Amino acid sequence: MDWMQALDLTYFLLVTLGVVIGIIFGAIPGMTATMAVAVCLPMTYALDLNHGLALLLGLYVGGISGGLVPAILINLPGTPSSIATCFDGYPMMQKGEAERALKVSISASLFGGLFSAAVLYFFAPTLADWAIKFSYVEKFLLILFALTVIASLSERMLVGIFSGVLGVWVSLMGVYDTSRGGNGELRLVPEALSPWLENGFSLLPVLIGLFGLGVIFSEAEKGVREDSDGSVTLKQGKPFSFSVFKGQWGNLLRSSSIGTFIGLLPGVGGSAASMMAYSQTKNFSKEPETFGTGNPAGVVASESSNNGLTGGALIPLVSLGIPGDSTTAVLIGAFTLQGVQVGPLFIGENPGTWNVMMVGLLVANLVMFLVMFFAIRHIAKVIMIPKYLLYPGIMMMCVVGAYAINSGIMFDVWTLLLFGLAGWLAPKVGIEVAPFIIGFILGTSAELYFVKSLEAFGTLTIFFTKSPIAWFLWGLIALSIGYSVYNARQTRRVAARVAA
Repeated sequence: MDWMQALDLTYFLLVTLGVVIGIIFGAIPGMTATMAVAVCLPMTYALDLNHGLALLLGLYVGGISGGLVPAILINLPGTPSSIATCFDGYPMMQKGEAERALKVSISASLFGGLFSAAVLYFFAPTLADWAIKFSYVEKFLLILFALTVIASLSERMLVGIFSGVLGVWVSLMGVYDTSRGGNGELRLVPEALSPWLENGFSLLPVLIGLFGLGVIFSEAEKGVREDSDGSVTLKQGKPFSFSVFKGQWGNLLRSSSIGTFIGLLPGVGGSAASMMAYSQTKNFSKEPETFGTGNPAGVVASESSNNGLTGGALIPLVSLGIPGDSTTAVLIGAFTLQGVQVGPLFIGENPGTWNVMMVGLLVANLVMFLVMFFAIRHIAKVIMIPKYLLYPGIMMMCVVGAYAINSGIMFDVWTLLLFGLAGWLAPKVGIEVAPFIIGFILGTSAELYFVKSLEAFGTLTIFFTKSPIAWFLWGLIALSIGYSVYNARQTRRVAARVAA
């Protein structure tokens, strides 16, 4: 087992470092797991793929888990995936059960993370073996399905479609590569920019700009005034005991399954997972009226589901090459730096890296539990770190990282700034960042598969007559679009009732 040689002391130290930094990012409102991975991505430039993944997986798990701290202590989710944790976590804190609520959340997070890792290990290779049989036609339809899923689960369907298509359009800027069936001519950009945009925008500065610099600009707009006096105290009310999970195993399994399944759907995100798990737990409860008043079951549902998202979102990434959420979209950057292509062939061609990933995910969840469970009183103070001290350092890391990624190209720094501004302005004009970035990542592949299909068969009808798999994918696309229309109508009906 040559891959076990990668599991040296440095590997485990990097996982631990990633978890700790991720927890800090997740625990500070406004900073997310995606931002943590994007900002630290350039650090992997000096590491090999296995050690780089150790750091990034630690950041991913720690960032998702860290969001529970401010959700419980100050009723403000540190990450979008912790929004439902506020509903019962904060009332528990108000009743003097802050430490109990935190430790219940941490324990549920561990279960959700380990559950999704197990699903990832057993399901991803099977899905990859199935996807290997895809021709260019099926690969194009698979990407089309991913884009329709993004649209159907966006808050506004047409906005989701537009954001995804805009991402595809931006990804096609540059020379129309002859290897993709093109003519070698520059397209979609002015001739004056051809020296820099011949190969389009580099992926990594785009990612860091949208999820790193964009967040900093948004937070800077709100101001850096600190309302707290810098002190955090955890009142000791009802003590924590693992007996709280008695009768919660159904809740844990259901919520972790929901989180893992939501992770499979591109661009949906942890907030949808936690809200769906919370509502289902409330529906199945014999005492639904206790939810929102400090019921530990609500905290268990939210945290097990949003950590279940981690393994679930990695499934389409490693088996299909399609990121499950914005954070795994950033993880593609780590593979890009090392020249590794994720997709159906990844597991078969890189079994060592696959095993190292699984060990990293397992260790990251265990380290997250140990660090947060036994040091929660100290971690709770993280939410009081002044942002005016954090953001200049993070901004510097973004600039240096973007400049160094392609061995010192200044245009990458301008790309960072451009997409940082885009990340700040996008919510103001209604553009959704997650569909945009997934469209940007998948755009060139969609073009390649579409053109190669036409080259091979010469007619558009091939997309409808190729194989049973193609018809199955068309069925999924139709269901996705149908759900979009149904959801939009339901939203309008609810809005009409409220207005009446």
